[in-house]
Amino acid sequence: QLQLVESGGGLVQPGGSLRLSCVASGFTLDYYAIGWFRQAPGKEREGVSCISKSGGSTNYTDSVKGRFTISRDNAKKTVYLQMNSLKPEDTAVYYCAARRVILSSVCDYNGMNYWGKGTLVTVSS
Repeated sequence: QLQLVESGGGLVQPGGSLRLSCVASGFTLDYYAIGWFRQAPGKEREGVSCISKSGGSTNYTDSVKGRFTISRDNAKKTVYLQMNSLKPEDTAVYYCAARRVILSSVCDYNGMNYWGKGTLVTVSS
């Protein structure tokens, strides 16, 4: 069964850090670009960060630039999202998603093939 499983969410105080993990099972990540998305209560889902299948290209939405870092370890079938200097507005359910791509440099938030079920991040004092 092909699936993505997120972990690492939780409750953290403003200014704190969390590292989210996205583990693939049933398929190899080598052929997939990966995106992290989030959906806050009452808001639409938004793309947060993505990474190309080679890891050579990354993208961040403006609100997280300089605070979040995406990385991947294809041997471990895992993609990470390191989140620092967290703010209350980062509170959301975070999802990872995979898109099969041909070009090594492709990284965007469209046409995802597989989605995880999400992990909740709550930033509050």
